[in-house]
Amino acid sequence: MKKHLRRLSAMVLAVAATMLGASVYATTLNDIFQVAERMNVNAKKSQAKIDALNEDTRKLLSEYKIVLKEIEGLRVYNRQLEKQIANQEREMAQLSQSIDEVTVIERQITPLMLRMIDGLEQFVDLDVPFLLEERRGRIERLREIMDRADVAVSEKFSQVLRAFQIENEYGRTMETYGTTIMLNGVERQVDMLKVGRIALVYQTPDGDETGMWNVDAGSYQAVDTSYQGSVRQGIRMARQQASIDMLSLPISGAEAAQ
Repeated sequence: MKKHLRRLSAMVLAVAATMLGASVYATTLNDIFQVAERMNVNAKKSQAKIDALNEDTRKLLSEYKIVLKEIEGLRVYNRQLEKQIANQEREMAQLSQSIDEVTVIERQITPLMLRMIDGLEQFVDLDVPFLLEERRGRIERLREIMDRADVAVSEKFSQVLRAFQIENEYGRTMETYGTTIMLNGVERQVDMLKVGRIALVYQTPDGDETGMWNVDAGSYQAVDTSYQGSVRQGIRMARQQASIDMLSLPISGAEAAQ
């Protein structure tokens, strides 16, 4: 009986020990799971931070590459800009030299133009006296232009050349105009006919008197009445009232000799 009781007690103790061990084991395992869960949560948080850092790093790297491209672009732009500046500096140097050369030319050309105007005036005074008011007025305007500071030297020179061209064209044109001349000490209204510089003849409006400029005498003189018809026809031709045709006109001494 005592043996039976001892055996039963031992079984009870074994069962109790087993139950106690299982409880302790269960508690320890639960703690481990909790720690593992916290570690897993912390690991996820850490991974999230790592992922965020990787994304930030990727963005920074991308921005860095963009900045590098912009810097390279700026370097290319600066090199091109330096070339442009260098070219502009060369052009400015050339322009400055050209301005200096123009200044020298202006100093030289102004006296030349004044001499040309003087020569033109002398030519008009010695030439056949046609359109004197117009021609002398043109010379006077040239002298006025030469004194003006607001007119460029190039424009002044152009005007002088134009005056010479007009005088040159007079030698190839045929024209008529009304004017007053001195005939025998009396002013008379006449129709003047100019044929180049070969002939300068006149006729009174009534056709009664016809004459020419005598270069040797330096005055007008009447001519034979046989020229009246030719002079009248020449005046009509110059006015485009008649077709161009051959004319027989009185010519002064030097031209007639030629």
